[in-house]
Order: sequence, then structure tokens, then C-alpha cells
Amino acid sequence: MANTIDRAFVEQFKSNVIHLAEQQGSRLRSTVTEQSVSGEKFHFERVGNVAAIQKTTRHTDTPVLDVPHSRRTGDMNDYQWADLVDAEDQIRMLIDPKSAYAKAGVNAMGHVWDDIIIGAATGSASDGTGASIALPSSQKIAVGSTGLTVAKLLNTREILEASDVDPDEERFMVVSAAQITDLLSTTEVTSADYNTVKALAAGQIDTFMGFKFIRSQRLDLATGTRSCIAYTKSALGLGVGADVKTDISVRNDKSLATQVYLAFTAGGTRIQDEGVVQVDCAE
Repeated sequence: MANTIDRAFVEQFKSNVIHLAEQQGSRLRSTVTEQSVSGEKFHFERVGNVAAIQKTTRHTDTPVLDVPHSRRTGDMNDYQWADLVDAEDQIRMLIDPKSAYAKAGVNAMGHVWDDIIIGAATGSASDGTGASIALPSSQKIAVGSTGLTVAKLLNTREILEASDVDPDEERFMVVSAAQITDLLSTTEVTSADYNTVKALAAGQIDTFMGFKFIRSQRLDLATGTRSCIAYTKSALGLGVGADVKTDISVRNDKSLATQVYLAFTAGGTRIQDEGVVQVDCAE
């Protein structure tokens, strides 16, 4: 077997991976705010609101308002995936757009992107001073021994709107398969809602009650409670130091087997607590 790999194979494989990543990779990456990063840490700046002051007389001094400023900080982490291919015919398969190797690599990378985002939503964030900031209890809906109900969705929407999040910003609801079943079986759902949820379960639509639903089985599941998340795009941030890179090369130390390699560098953080709601559901 040749100890060099045709460059066309490498480029074709890279193109296939990129294509698959766009089609079948991370389910959540496009739903958050993303920025390119150089360095070991990344920062998202937060600027608060200050009310305007009424001018009651002529020629008053210009008011200097102290606009609150803070930041959220995250660490960059490296992730990689690799597999070895021995047979020559399998090497040729690498340039097949339906290659099992390309799909496996893309799925592995996509899962990590989603894990980063889910962890950022429900875990502790870090401010510019290094202090750890947990998601406030006011942004959490207790399990209450029930699955996902219309009442919980209404409560979630109320929490976001009470925080005065941008009404025009798209809202996402990440749930597992069990929560769609919960909605289908709840007695609170009217006939019209039932038809909508049925279409949601069938994949005919993806929006219900103002939320774009995304199914993910990677949400935290502990002692029978699934932690679902609702959020706006500006509430979660993803720092990308290096997007997914691909490489196909011969490993001299592995009997000249061909190695398929993918890697990227990234990190995530919660930018705005007010834009994230953790909805715990019995499962």
C-alpha cells in the first residue's frame, strides 16, 4: 500500500465533512451567538440599561449616566476524533459523500458542539473577575413530578417576557423525544394545540407557542429528571478558536494504516441569564 495519500482524496474528504457538518452536524450551533477567538480565553461584553433623565429646566448640566458594564468569560478547549483505515478499498470510500467515516466524524464533532452549548446554558458562567455565576433559581422551572406541559411552556414564556427580552428575537426550546410525547398526552392541550403538537412530533413543523423546538437526547438526565432548556440566540455564546479541520495521513507507527483525523477548538458561556430558562421534566 502506498505510504502517501492523494491530495485529492484529502480535499474531497474535507469537502464531504464540511457538507455533512452543515446538514447533519450540531443541532444547536446555529442557535447561539458565535465569535472567532485568538487565545486561551474569550469574552462576551454585557452592557446594561440606564433610564433617561428628564430635563426640567433650561441650560441644565449634561447628565453623565453610568451605564453598567460587565462581561462573561470562557475557556477554550481542544477536541479531536480519529480512526484508522487499513484496506485500500476503504481508503477509496473516504471520498464517497456517504462515507461512514465522514458521517461518524461529523456526528462525533456535532455532539461535542451541542454538549458545549448545553453545558453553557445550565452550568455556571464566569465573569471578568473569575467569579462563578450559577443560573438563578428564578430562571428554573421545577420538575414538579410532571413532564413537559403546556403550563410549563406558558411559565417559560412568561419568565422570558418578564425579563423584557427582545420580542423579535427567535426563541428556542431544546427537548428530548419524551417531552414531545408529554405534550401529545397532556389533558391541557386543546384540540387545536393537539393538532399542532402532532405536526411537531411528525416533523412537519418545528414551532409551537413561540418556540422553535429542537430535539436532543444529549440534555442532562439525572434521577428521572430531564433538564430541558429554552433560550434566545443572544443569551448563549460560543467562542471558536479553530473550526473543524480534517486530515488524512499515513501512520508509519500503525503498519502504514491510514488515519482519518478531525479536530477543533472552542468554548461556550451563558451571556445573559435572563434569556435562559431551565425546564426540568420528569422522564
